[in-house]
Amino acid sequence: MHIRLCPFILLAIATFALSVPAMAAELAELGEALFFDTNLSANRTQACATCHNPATAFTDSRDGGVGGAVSLGDDGVSLGDRNTPSITYATFIPDFGRDNAGEIAGGAFYDGRAANLVDQAGQPFTNPIEMALPDNAAVVDRVRENPAHVEAMKQHFGDSIFDDTDAAFRAISESIVAFEQTSQFAPFDSKYDRFLRGEYELTVKEEIGRKLFYSQIFNCHVCHQIDHRELIEGVPFTTHRYHNIGVPVNREVRQKNGLGESHRDLGLLENPAIDDPSQAGKFKVPTLRNVAVTGPYMHNGVFKKLETVILFYNKFILTNRESQTNPETGQPWGKPEVSETVEVDLLEDGQPVSSLQLSALVAFLETLTDKRYEPLLDR
Repeated sequence: MHIRLCPFILLAIATFALSVPAMAAELAELGEALFFDTNLSANRTQACATCHNPATAFTDSRDGGVGGAVSLGDDGVSLGDRNTPSITYATFIPDFGRDNAGEIAGGAFYDGRAANLVDQAGQPFTNPIEMALPDNAAVVDRVRENPAHVEAMKQHFGDSIFDDTDAAFRAISESIVAFEQTSQFAPFDSKYDRFLRGEYELTVKEEIGRKLFYSQIFNCHVCHQIDHRELIEGVPFTTHRYHNIGVPVNREVRQKNGLGESHRDLGLLENPAIDDPSQAGKFKVPTLRNVAVTGPYMHNGVFKKLETVILFYNKFILTNRESQTNPETGQPWGKPEVSETVEVDLLEDGQPVSSLQLSALVAFLETLTDKRYEPLLDR
């Protein structure tokens, strides 16, 4: 049976199909404008882009008096307690919940307290040590000060969008996420991606590092691979799960942000949806994409160099003095912030990394850098 559609219907269908991508692009443009708008903070000095600078793989490029370990707030004084992560490839983070294996995974922030990116996009506006606006209504009022924002919001969400503060605030968050879902956040054009497409030949060192990364010699794959097969395109290099790997306190940050060294960041247990003490001290595994240019590292920015991060794992396998010393400080690594839930069995699995293997692994991890950020490797 064949159905003949009226030419006018065919034209309408074709017009709608063409307009959908255009509408998405326009919404992303609104999101981009909001992302860079410093007026959406209490003192009008800080935008999303302040802590997520596109020039540095959407991380905070400011020193903040703590070597960039954590971010300064809009008041120019307040310091956070966690490192600002890159939001490249964040669009691939699943909603907070259980994965196919029943493990807690996904969500935004290191503790998953934002169930998804839309929830995450709105929270910094009213965080007192970030953008510090008093409430969601204040955020909406700041948006309404900009005629271009108002026109774009009404175009995408209807003329009555500002009649409901909660709806308007969610629309603001959704617009920002639309921007974060554009290709500039996830271009998949690193040397590794080009290698998979046959457009780049890995150097000998990079290839050795790739084989080491995917081998069973080390346990990189446990936390940074969902699909354990090699040569799979589009992988995020994270399972999005939560682990406690015994990261020590960032003493410099704690001295300056006023929390003190005795304070314990309980990670996943600070998520209101979690009340199981066994989850204390666990933090979400970050993507390794752009990892070579997005230090400092760990949830609290305690390590400055990627090499240090890799050597840290030797602490659990080797017992010689060298393996128990942080090469950046010349001092012992420091005790885990939350010692009772450190996943020792996981950390003791695998072999220690030698200096030659370290160099090769770093070379491979550098190939995960997006093309636009490759010049940052020479810093």
